[in-house]
Amino acid sequence: MAERFELLIRNGSVVTPEGVQRVDLGVAAGRIVRVAAAITDSAAEEIDATGLHVFPGILDAHVHFNEPGRTEWEGLTSGPAALAAGGGTWFCDMPLNSNPPVIDAANFAAKRRLAEQKSVVDFSLWGGLVPGNLDQLAGLRDAGAIGLKAFMCGSGIEEFPGVTDAATLRAGMKRAAALGMLVAVHAEDDAMANTLTAAARAGGATDPRAWLATRPVEVELAAIRTATDLAGETGCALHIVHVSSPEGIALITAAKKRGVDVTAETCPHYLLLNEEDVVRQGAVAKCTPPLRPGAARTGLWRAAEAGQIDTIGSDHSPAPPAMKTAADFFAIWGGISGCQHGFPLLLSEAVARDAGALPRLAGLLAANVARRFKLAHKGRLAEGYDADFALLELGRAQPLDNGELLYRHRQGPYHGRSSTVRVRRTVVRGRTVYSEGRIASGTARGSFIQPQN
Repeated sequence: MAERFELLIRNGSVVTPEGVQRVDLGVAAGRIVRVAAAITDSAAEEIDATGLHVFPGILDAHVHFNEPGRTEWEGLTSGPAALAAGGGTWFCDMPLNSNPPVIDAANFAAKRRLAEQKSVVDFSLWGGLVPGNLDQLAGLRDAGAIGLKAFMCGSGIEEFPGVTDAATLRAGMKRAAALGMLVAVHAEDDAMANTLTAAARAGGATDPRAWLATRPVEVELAAIRTATDLAGETGCALHIVHVSSPEGIALITAAKKRGVDVTAETCPHYLLLNEEDVVRQGAVAKCTPPLRPGAARTGLWRAAEAGQIDTIGSDHSPAPPAMKTAADFFAIWGGISGCQHGFPLLLSEAVARDAGALPRLAGLLAANVARRFKLAHKGRLAEGYDADFALLELGRAQPLDNGELLYRHRQGPYHGRSSTVRVRRTVVRGRTVYSEGRIASGTARGSFIQPQN
């Protein structure tokens, strides 16, 4: 008699945005086809999840894996492997750090081919919105871009200039709206940041505190005001990435109430670290927008708990150690490596704040992401959805160790932090891709996911 299921997950505590249930999951053809209190049918493979939480696969819409062209920074082998070790089952790679950048359909296709060959998890790709590429946006949409990424300040990458004036951003949003495309913005006011930086440099500043002072929260808030106003004017769907402050979330919440189609993303590092970590740890904790004071971190937690934050993405942004080492802090490349340790530690901190936090995090890390980016069959542990999940062990505090990182460069800001959440296994469409500290041998490659209405 033929086996009904390819995979059965028994005896686990299954997490959904609605709550936690002790149910079994039956998987066939990569999809969850049955959810029931006790499934007695046979299966080709069974996983006993007794004592573990079955958490929906984390959907990370904000990574910089940097291939092709800058594989010495990360890559489409090491980056997705590290994400899988952190419980991730899908990513969307940003368009700018690969070289050439993904600002047209040809470069999009080239990156897609590489990711299909190398990634152990499913993926989508962002296209870029830069000055002068309006005629390329339709091609990016037709190629399957999840949306368009724009910088309202300099990106740090010469080949990917920022959309730093309102007229250019307005034109890009108007075109995106006509094409039905989402626009994501890095919201920092270019003129304000440049003025403050120039003044600090003129005074000879080189230290972390001086650098932090050049990116005060108003730099972020001014850009959010501009972006939300333009989105309302043009009818463009807007996603504001890596919001670092509760004040920024408040502006986005107010824009929603005005009818603007806007969502807010924050990152684990804004919820786990503060500006004193920049001073104490240095380069591994440098990012833009920068880490904020402790009170802002607390305010972001409250906003997340109040349902005012829509998604959480890692903004994993690695660089070689040589680019993270300099006596002049202003010269150090900004970006936090965080997709492997950041998510488990975030879950650990969330549970410490509220024992019932896992369902809320299932929304922020999976269901909400799938809904905003139109990922069919992703984001939930329910019948008809892809069998994407992580098996989490909760309760036993263990220190995080950078030595276990699967990044190309084993650097990050969480070394030594204690986490009560460990990822024991990660499964993508019913296939184990990561288990007990290593990527599974012979793992099938990830699939490209195109947004669907």
